[in-house]
Amino acid sequence: MKLFNKIAKKFPALPLKSGVPYREITTLGVGSVLPVLAEPESVEQLSELVGYLNSKRIAWFVFGAGSNVVGMDKPYNGIGIRLSSKAFSVQTIDDTNVICGAYVRLPRLAADLAEAGLGGLSPLAGIPGTIGGAVRMNAGANGTEIGNFVRKVSGIDECGNAWEKLHDEINWRYRGCDIPANWIITQVEFAFTRSTPEAEQKIISDELAARRAREPFGRTAGCVFRNVSSVEPAGMLIDRCGLRDCHFGNLALSAKHANYIINLGSASEEEYFSLVSTCRRAVAEKYGFYLQLEQCCIDPDFTDRLNRFVPAVKVNVLAGGTSSEREVSLQSATAVYNALKRAGLDAVLSDIKSCRVTDTMKNSHVVYPVLHGGFGENGELQKHLEREGIAFVGSGSVACNLIMDKILTKRLLDRLMLPTARWKIATRENREFPEELKFPVILKVPDEGSTFGIIKVDSLEEWKEALDKELKLADEILVEEFIDGIEITVPIIQGRVLDAIEIRSPNGFYDYDAKYLYKNGHTEYFCPPVSLSESVIEEAKRSALILYRAAGCRDILRVDFIIGKNDNIPYMLEGNAIPGCTETSLVPKAAKASGISFERMTTDMVYAALRRPANAAGGYTLDNVPNTLLVNIATWMVRFCCWCCGVFLLAIGVYQIQHNMPGIPLMLSGILVIMAESIFNLLNKMRKNSATGKKK
Repeated sequence: MKLFNKIAKKFPALPLKSGVPYREITTLGVGSVLPVLAEPESVEQLSELVGYLNSKRIAWFVFGAGSNVVGMDKPYNGIGIRLSSKAFSVQTIDDTNVICGAYVRLPRLAADLAEAGLGGLSPLAGIPGTIGGAVRMNAGANGTEIGNFVRKVSGIDECGNAWEKLHDEINWRYRGCDIPANWIITQVEFAFTRSTPEAEQKIISDELAARRAREPFGRTAGCVFRNVSSVEPAGMLIDRCGLRDCHFGNLALSAKHANYIINLGSASEEEYFSLVSTCRRAVAEKYGFYLQLEQCCIDPDFTDRLNRFVPAVKVNVLAGGTSSEREVSLQSATAVYNALKRAGLDAVLSDIKSCRVTDTMKNSHVVYPVLHGGFGENGELQKHLEREGIAFVGSGSVACNLIMDKILTKRLLDRLMLPTARWKIATRENREFPEELKFPVILKVPDEGSTFGIIKVDSLEEWKEALDKELKLADEILVEEFIDGIEITVPIIQGRVLDAIEIRSPNGFYDYDAKYLYKNGHTEYFCPPVSLSESVIEEAKRSALILYRAAGCRDILRVDFIIGKNDNIPYMLEGNAIPGCTETSLVPKAAKASGISFERMTTDMVYAALRRPANAAGGYTLDNVPNTLLVNIATWMVRFCCWCCGVFLLAIGVYQIQHNMPGIPLMLSGILVIMAESIFNLLNKMRKNSATGKKK
C-alpha cells in the first residue's frame, strides 16, 4: 500500500487499483495479485507517470489484453500500467491507411478491415491481444507478419519522452523487433491493400475454424515457446520428448497441442517454472535446442533463472576479419548468430580485426569462425585456437590452409587424379603466357574467395593488363583454362553430401556481380540441377567427397565444378572450407532442400566441435597425401621385377637339367616367385572365409 499511496498522492487524477488478481488481467491467470495497477487516460498522463517512475527508479510493466503474460507469486516490486482507456483504443480507416491505438484488439481490427475491403491482416485474425503487443512481438501466422504492414509506430520512451519510428527504421525479425523493451507503444499507423469483404471474411472464418481445431480450450496464454524453425516447431519437439498432456500441479501441457499450457485451477508461478524448465531440459537433451519463451513474465528474473537452471551451450561467432571479404563475412556471421539464437544457444557475435585468441573465445564452449578470406580462413586463427585447446567449428588449420590456397588445391587434385581444368602459375619473374594453355583463361589470386581477384582473359592482348592487375594482389597467380559448361556446387555437411546446386549467371560467368550485386541481372539457382544427368551429378558428388576426405576437412565444405559442355566431365574448380552462410547462401539452400533447417545445420556443427579433441589440427599436408599414379607405377615395377626374377630362375633350372645338373629346386623357386602374388591372394581369401565361418 505504501507504493499505491505514493503514486496516488503524486497523481490524484490517475485511475489506480490495488491488489488486482492476475486471473482478472491475464488470460493464463498464473500468480497471486498485482500490488498496483495504473490506467492512464491520455498520452500526456502516461508520459508524466513514466517520467516520474524513471526518476524514482520504480519498476513498471505494461499490460495489454494480458493474453501473453505470466504473473508472479511474490508481490511485484513496481506498478503495472494498462492502456485500457479510450485514448488508446481509437481506430480510424482512411482509404488503405489505418491508424489505431495500442489497446485496439487485433481480432477486432482484422474484422473491421475485412468489412472495409482491406486485405493483409485477415490471416492474423485468430491471434488474441492488442495491437501494441502484436507489433512489439511482430505477431505472425500462416506466413504473414504484422510488421509487414506497419508504416509508423509512436510511443513514450523510458523517460516519458515521445518517439516515432518509421517501418524501415525498425529491425523486424521472427517474433520480435528492435523497439527497446522499456519503450511503450501508444499508436500504430498501417498501410494495407485493396481486397473484397467476401474474400477477407472467408480467410478470417477459415483461420478461426483452423485455430478451434488445433488449439486447446481453457485458460492459456497462447504458445509457450518460440518455434526453432519452420520444420522444428516447439510443440512437435515437446511432443516427441513424451511430454504431451504432462501435468504439474494445477498446470498441464495440452493433450491437443504440446506448446500450450493450461491453468486447471489456481496455478502458481513456481508450477509454471517447473513445467517450462522440464520442457526446456527435455528438448535440449534430445535435440540440442534450448527453447525460448514466447510468453512475457512479469518477474524480471524469470528468464535468467530459467537459463541458469537449464544453461545453454556458449558459442562465440566470429565475424568480419580484415580481408577483402569482410562485408560478406559480417552478413554470413550475423545469419549464423541469429540461427544459433533461434536454436536457444548462448551465442555472442564478435567482430574480429586481428588474429588472436580473445577472452570471449576462451570463455565460450565453442568458437564458430565465419571469417571469409585472410587469417580467418587460411588456417592462421585455427592454429591459434588449436594451441589454446579451444573447440571450434570447421576444418583444422592444415585443411583450411590447403583448401584456401587454390594452387595447393590444384596440386592435390592432380595427385588424387581428379578432373580439373589445365593450369599453370604466373609470377612477377615469369609473366609469359603459358604455352601449354589456350585462351580463354581465368586468372585467380590463390588465397581470395567470394570471386574476388578473378579475371577472365580472352586474348593475348588482354593478358598483360590483367596479369598486372592480379600481381598487385599476390606474388603467384593461378592461370586456369576456361571450360565452357554448366557450373554447379556440391555442399558437404559433416561428411554428408547434399544435393548439388546448378548456377546460371546472367552473363555466363559467375563473378562478384553475379554473386552479390546483380547489376547485369539476377543469377538463377536450381537445387537439384535441372540441366544434367544423374550420373554426372553423382560423379561430381563422389569427387567432392574425395576432396573432403583427402584434405582432412571437417563439418562443412563447398566444392565448385564446371560440367564440360562437350564431354560432360565434372571438372573441379576449388573448395571452400568456410562458404557463405547467409540463409540464402548456397550451402543453406542445399541443406533446406534436403530437409535440414539452417538452425539444425549450424547447431549440429557446434555439437560436432564439442565432441572432438579441441586441439586436433585435422587434415594432411601434401607430403602425406599419396600420389595415386606413383603408387600404381611402383606396384607394377615390383611385379615386373618379381616376374623377371622368376623367369630367370626358371631358365637357369632348365639349363641345369639339360646339362645333367640339379635344376628342379631353381625351377620351383622361379614358379613360386612368379605365382607369389596369386598365392598370397588365395591364402588371404581362405583366411577371411575361415574367420567368417568361425563368427557364424
